[in-house]
Amino acid sequence: MRLINTRIVLEEFFGEEIPMYSILSHRWTKEEVSLREWTDPLATKTKAGFHKISNACSLVRSMGFDWLWVDTNCIDKSSSAELAEAINSMFGWYQNAQLCIAHLDDVDASNAVLEAMPTSQEFLSQFRASKWFTRGWTLQELLAPSAVFFYSRNWKPLKSKADLINEIAGITGISKARPPWLRMSVAERISWLARRHTTRIEDMAYCMLGLFDINMPLMYGEGARAFVRLQEEIIRTSKDQTIFLWTELASSSAGSMRIQAMTSALASSPRAFRDAGMWQPQRRPGGPSPYFITNEGLSIRRPLLQTAGASPGPLRVCERFSDLIDDSDEQIFWRLPTFRSTLASFS
Repeated sequence: MRLINTRIVLEEFFGEEIPMYSILSHRWTKEEVSLREWTDPLATKTKAGFHKISNACSLVRSMGFDWLWVDTNCIDKSSSAELAEAINSMFGWYQNAQLCIAHLDDVDASNAVLEAMPTSQEFLSQFRASKWFTRGWTLQELLAPSAVFFYSRNWKPLKSKADLINEIAGITGISKARPPWLRMSVAERISWLARRHTTRIEDMAYCMLGLFDINMPLMYGEGARAFVRLQEEIIRTSKDQTIFLWTELASSSAGSMRIQAMTSALASSPRAFRDAGMWQPQRRPGGPSPYFITNEGLSIRRPLLQTAGASPGPLRVCERFSDLIDDSDEQIFWRLPTFRSTLASFS
């Protein structure tokens, strides 16, 4: 793990050698500084990214921290092996940090606003609108650290995650009243990412590895296949059947939303889970029946329901599933076309 000494010197640590450190959460902009550029300070001191790191170092040094981790210049992104290791380790790095400072570069809080927080409507309006809450990578940066403190564009202290828990719940859909988020359903955790975005398509999957304690190879260039691989890895380690409670949406020629015909039991994007946050697996002895991915698709034992007049079509995952609710009066089901499907195996 590479850390910045808060006096602007990079050092590398391994295993138990890693000292106590703070960590920066931020939204990437055009003038970020890479590891290679960081070694030439004369050429990078004019870049906004350098000043961001320098200001972060000054801030955490004033709080008693000697070390800071920043994702822009603490990873050698020219090495695919180091990048893969870093992305698979990143959730743990945020989790193990003693402090996370979140820089909101689009929140410009004046002294008057700061004095009135957190009741100031001006501040709350800016906070809710911050693009920090729209990025894929900042989801784990919000969830993993035990302590997150927010700072404005000009590095003025705002409030902590604990202070703003009600606002954050409203912005993200992550309910403060629920159990620890690691115990929440697969569908609910994916739904938190549904309204976020990343620059690279693959990162919509890679930024969720830590949320499911998954370690998998990175293959930039695979596109949406990365999210399919993530779901396959989740299925290998979990019996939570809420992973199938997604609804694929697509824009019609008229610009409205319509249900898209589905040809897989797995979703193509986290956006398909945007309305799946309500589902929780039924807590019962023995749990749901096991299922697994085969070379022909999904193998699962479920009751089948054939509806009158149903015409042959691709596999559809309906909105309800019998292992997912406690109310026995409601039935949740798969619908399968009348012809034999080669996309999935059912018994």
